[in-house]
Amino acid sequence: MYRIYGYAVLLLLMPLSGFVGSSADLYSVRLTPGNINPDKIFLLVDKSDYRMYLYEDVTLRKIYKVVFGNKDQSDKLVEGDRKTPEGTFRIQTKRMDNRWSRFMLLDYPNEDSKQKFLQRQSEGSLSQGASMGGGIGIHGVEYGAGIRDNYVDSRINWTLGCVSMKNGDVNELYEIVKVGTPVVIRR
Repeated sequence: MYRIYGYAVLLLLMPLSGFVGSSADLYSVRLTPGNINPDKIFLLVDKSDYRMYLYEDVTLRKIYKVVFGNKDQSDKLVEGDRKTPEGTFRIQTKRMDNRWSRFMLLDYPNEDSKQKFLQRQSEGSLSQGASMGGGIGIHGVEYGAGIRDNYVDSRINWTLGCVSMKNGDVNELYEIVKVGTPVVIRR
């Protein structure tokens, strides 16, 4: 089970449907620092449906479309596998970025990630010389390389293991989340 504050564990067990309003509204609603409390935000990234769910306390406030590094939705094993890690992370830093519009670095590898990696090495499923990598974050698309928002709409995975969003969406998210915001990534 993921280690995050109590009420969020219940949300991880709840189905993502059945919320008040239509899901279409949750894609188009605009969030600003004035209409959401950044101290109560947490993000749930569901790799299986290419979505990021933004919760304020126990209320689903917004759904974003996202893509990853690899069609293989399993957990990140080693540096260079282009897989997105699973687990509970926190936003470590935020910065404007010339390539991806905005970048929010996650604290991967954290202690849980390191334990999973070492366990896999001790079981022999990973070589002792393997590296787990790092630098995983949430960012926009890379216009300079010809990657546009339609990659996200079409579920074209292109990153090295990060979570990519449309640039307008990542700009909005950047303005409302703070360093320390919990991010759960699951399949």
